[in-house]
Formats: sequence, structure tokens, C-alpha cells
Amino acid sequence: MLASIAEYLYSYGGGSSSSSQCNASEPHNCRREASPSNDNQVPAEVGTTKGDTMPEELSSSLPKDKDRGFWGRTRLPVPMFSKNDFSLWSILKQCIGKELSKITMPVVFNEPLSFLQRISENMEYSHLLVQADEATDPIDRIELVTAFAVSALSSNLERLSKPFNPLLGETYELVRDDVGFRMVCEQVSHHPPVSAFHAESPHFKVHGSVYPKLKFWGKSIEIKPEGHLTVDLLSHGESYTWTNVNCCIHNIIVGKLWFEQYGLMEIVCQKSGLTSSLTFKQAGWFYKDLHRIEGFIFDKQKSRLRFLYGKWTDYLKAAPVAEYEEYMQTHNFRAPEQPPLGTATSASAGASPAHTPKRMYAKLNSLTRSLTGGSQGDAPGPKSPEPCDLDDGEIPKSDSTYSLDIPNSRLLWRVTPRPEYAAQYYNFTLFAMALNEMEEGMEKELPPTDCRLRPDMRRLEAGDLDGAAAEKNRLEEKQREARKHRKKHKDIWEPRWFRHVKGAHSHEDEWEFNDKYWDRDFTSCPDIF
Repeated sequence: MLASIAEYLYSYGGGSSSSSQCNASEPHNCRREASPSNDNQVPAEVGTTKGDTMPEELSSSLPKDKDRGFWGRTRLPVPMFSKNDFSLWSILKQCIGKELSKITMPVVFNEPLSFLQRISENMEYSHLLVQADEATDPIDRIELVTAFAVSALSSNLERLSKPFNPLLGETYELVRDDVGFRMVCEQVSHHPPVSAFHAESPHFKVHGSVYPKLKFWGKSIEIKPEGHLTVDLLSHGESYTWTNVNCCIHNIIVGKLWFEQYGLMEIVCQKSGLTSSLTFKQAGWFYKDLHRIEGFIFDKQKSRLRFLYGKWTDYLKAAPVAEYEEYMQTHNFRAPEQPPLGTATSASAGASPAHTPKRMYAKLNSLTRSLTGGSQGDAPGPKSPEPCDLDDGEIPKSDSTYSLDIPNSRLLWRVTPRPEYAAQYYNFTLFAMALNEMEEGMEKELPPTDCRLRPDMRRLEAGDLDGAAAEKNRLEEKQREARKHRKKHKDIWEPRWFRHVKGAHSHEDEWEFNDKYWDRDFTSCPDIF
């Protein structure tokens, strides 16, 4: 369904607030044996986007057992199915004139992860938040929080399979004692689909909720995140909030799918008044700006303190403003256009041309409104630019040689390369490979709603496509029957682990963790599988 497509790539969005803290001495259940942390992972070279080969340093540091890594397994049980005989457009065109909730995407388009597990991938570079909490300079702290926000998007690259839609009440827990955090996600609403999450450590909390919306642009689909994400640095009593940028999936009708992320990301520290404003650029005419990001850190008076630049797929650097200005003059570069603070919109991403005829845009946007009740893409506010589309079936290449190299720059983050065999396993990162692993004894500790217990996902992971499809249909029908039962008896669904509140900073409706999950009393959990 179209709503499913909106969920299938975007890993995180809005935020909520919570007062809970993680006790470092508190025993965590479902533990994994500690292994070298992410701080010791070998970064990719600047310009690496896929990690086509695993560097010798990383390869030699992996365990001799090819199926075990720094944390959990390094491969899935079987490689993914080929999608060459399937067309996403052949599914989309069936949506015309039909109820979206009744359109089911074939399981061949799925990856063996739930959307809740995709959300947990935001935490792959959690060590950046530990470094931020330990930093004494507020500018250093907002630099590192910005690096975390950018790094959380990096796993999206070439992840074009759809995660499973979470069932209402579905949960996922991730406990990482080796890097010092634990996380809970819950599907708190089905119509509209909303996923809430909360991660905590002795240094930080990360919390938010995801409610993506979509818009047709002819040969592409644009996904817009809603709400705010919040990071709390506990040693400083600071909260950082931001909204994520847009994502566009290209070549929906013809050719190989690819996507880009673009728009303005503004990260605001409520206590210090510092703002990190990053522009995620669109590909442009010659695609030299594909995946590129540029921006500044501002103080309360809107004076520029740092220049930030890099690629969300690869790295992020910070440079002194004086060094940046001298570099731009010396190399005859045009300074990047930065929209006024507080005007975060995809219109600030740059004016990349669109090749899809406007008549087709109008027709498909009209179709989208008719399918969704007119709620998507009609919200008031600045109009988004028409996303850049290439010739039919064309896939752009990012020119890694077109890079700034400003003296005295500080490297804030660099991506960990994916294994050379990643394309055989849904282009998963090493972090993602282990998310659905069920270790011995874990099932006894988990609630019956945990993603790892989903039979359709487990069968797809094992290579049983027919079994996965049958189980997926069974679970969806079971969910529909449960919804009918609640409606008949006028029962109101209440999430188990999150509650609806007014956000402390956004003053909007948000989902707050209720701190009860880690008591591990799961007797009231529903039977959803």
C-alpha cells in the first residue's frame, strides 16, 4: 500500500520527552557478550558509498567464524531473493481507485526486518553521543550531535527493500551493553501508523516518534517526515531537537530504484541557543551535489561559528569560519545559499531541475489526493521543489572527487564500510545483520510482541518466500479481526509502554516512554502473532 511505501525507507522522525534515566549498574536482560565497540570500527575512505570491499584492517579484525562479528552475526541465514521478475510500478498502478488499506505489497519486496528494527539502526553510531556528553565545549557538543543526526541516515543508502509494517502493539528491544545503551520501540497507532521509540544510557536519551507522509512526483515518490526527534545529554541538562529531511525514491515506473535525501535540517539546543543548520543537497544537473551536505553552526545572535560539510553517506567535517571563507575565495567557490533560520523546508535544498512533465505531476498528485483523502501533500506552508528525476532507468553517480578540503577541518564522523557481500543480504550494514538474531534463551526474556517472534519475517529470513507470504497474510487478517472486535465492543487501544503528552519543546502531541518496560511484566501484552 502507499502508506507502506512511505514507511519503508524512512527510519525516524518526530520526538517525545521522557524523564527516565538508565542506571549503569542495573542488570540488563537479553544481554550480548561485549565485543569491541563502534569506536574501534574502521571508517571508509571519503567518497565511499557502498563499501564495495572490506578494508584489510576490518576484515582481519573480524572473528574467524564468518558468521560472528563485533556484535552478533555478520550474515543472514540465506541470501535475498532476486527481484528481477517483479515491478514495483505493477503494484502501484493497482492502487488506482482502491482502498489503500486493502492493497498488500508482495513479500518479495520486503527485507527481513520490521520498521521498528529499522528505527533502531539510528543508534549504530551512538558513541558520538557519548563523546558529546563528555565534551566541555558547547560548540563541540552540537557538532557531535549533528554528526549523530547525519550518521543515522547513512544506513538508508541502497536499502530499497521494504521493512515489514509493524502490527499495532508490536515492540522491539535492543540492549547493547558493549556500547552502553538500551532501546524500546512500540507501534502505538495503526491509523495513522505511528512508531514511538526511546533509547537511554548513562550519558544520553534519544526519543521520538515516526509518522511519514508521501507525495507522488510522476516517476518518483517523496517521503516527508513529521514531528521532532530529541537527544538529551544528561551531564549538561541539554536537549537538542530537529526534524528530518525529505527522502525521494526515483525510477518507480522504469529502471532501477535509487533515492536521495534533501532539505534543511535544523538542530537546536534549547539551553545554549546554538543552532546547527545543514542543507542536504539535491543531485543537480550533473549530479555533483548528490548526497552532499553543507551548513553552519550559529549562536543566539545568528553569527556563524563553524562551517559543516560532507556527505550523509560518508562523512561530516567541521571547519573554522575564517578558514572556510579563505578557502572559498582562494578556490573561487560560490558560498552555499543558506536559508534563514527557522525556515526548514525542502525548498531550501537547492533548485535542482525536474525532468518529469508537470502535467504528469498534476495528474499523479490528483490521484494521490483521491487515494488518501486529500491529506497528503496538501498541508499549508512553503511548497517543495519538484524532485530531480533522471532519464528513464538512469542511476546517478556521486562524484567523490568534487569535495571540499578545508585546512584545519575536524573529522566528526566517517561511515563504517559495509561488507563486500552486503548486496546479497539486502545491502544490510553489519549492525543491521544482527538485529533480528534470536540468541539462545532470549525468547524467554522477550515480550510476546517483539519483532523477532514474527513468523512471516522469520520465514523470509530463512528463504521460505511462500511461507512468509502466507504468514504475512494471516497476521494482517488477524489484525483486521482484532480491530473489528475493538470497534464492536467500543474498546480503545492503549499502548503499553508509551503515553500521549504535550512536548516540552515542540508543544505538540508526542509519545513519552512510561519507564515500565524494563520491569519485564509482560502479562498484559496482546497476542498479535
